Amino acid sequence: MDLTWVTPRIAVGGGIWTDANMAKVAAAGVTHIIDMQVEFDDTPLAEGYGIEVFWNQVDDDFQPKPAEVFQPGIEFALAALESPENKLLIHCAAGVHRAPMMALALLRAQGWDLQEAMELMEERRPVVDFADVYVRSVEDFIRNYAGAGKR
Repeated sequence: MDLTWVTPRIAVGGGIWTDANMAKVAAAGVTHIIDMQVEFDDTPLAEGYGIEVFWNQVDDDFQPKPAEVFQPGIEFALAALESPENKLLIHCAAGVHRAPMMALALLRAQGWDLQEAMELMEERRPVVDFADVYVRSVEDFIRNYAGAGKR
């Protein structure tokens, strides 16, 4: 299974696609998933493992992403991470653009510095490719998120 732990409780990865892979995700201790792919909804696969899925369908089209792409995912992730035993997987089809974008937004919402968060993910998961437009989208979201007093 294509899964990389960025922090002890947050992983980034590629598509799950099969029950056998979902079993590996569950065995890794994942309790919550943010599925960033348009291509496939993990919910039916996850039900048998008690894993909660937030399907956040996003095209990997290299266009700016509005706050609506980030806000519900961040709320889902932060709520999941309130319980210390929970672990979160953020994934898309390949784990290169969309999932790292959402993981970056989550780390930034948790107070991480932009460069430190990007370097951490690039170090742990070398296939990560931070498209400039996606990084700008994250930063636009964080400015408004922080400005709304939610940080």
